[in-house]
Amino acid sequence: MSLPGLPSFPSHLPLLDQALTVLREYIPSPAPVLGTIDRRIPMSFKQLAAEAPLNRLFAQAIQDGEFEDFEGRRIRLEVNGGQPGITIGFWAGRLRVIDGPGEATIRGSLAAFKTLAERQQDPDQLFFQRRLIIEGDTELGLALKNLLDSLEWQFTFRQLVSS
Repeated sequence: MSLPGLPSFPSHLPLLDQALTVLREYIPSPAPVLGTIDRRIPMSFKQLAAEAPLNRLFAQAIQDGEFEDFEGRRIRLEVNGGQPGITIGFWAGRLRVIDGPGEATIRGSLAAFKTLAERQQDPDQLFFQRRLIIEGDTELGLALKNLLDSLEWQFTFRQLVSS
């Protein structure tokens, strides 16, 4: 049995699997706490913390013009329930963190976004399983999903924080 956000174990460990099921049911989601923290962080700090790492992560794709179709567009990535979330735009050759809604919103659980970022599962499967949902301008959301799926990128914490 596999639970979102928790590792899956071989079927020969049923007791461990049952324990994880019970924990998953009774441990509250971290999303409300993260949402409270998110609402208290000033936008300027979010921009400072997120823009440089995002632009480093996708530097080659930006240089190759892969993001040109997103010029002036806004996409919101949101954890189920609305918070935490981040709206990202692309202007003047850079990814920008902005305040406000997106033209498209991609919504899902923390586990689904982690799976997407770590490329553990085909993005189409995450959408077909409704673990990730696109709302608003679905064409824009699908274009971003397809771009991310086509890029060769590695997501590591060290890469994001190194200069």
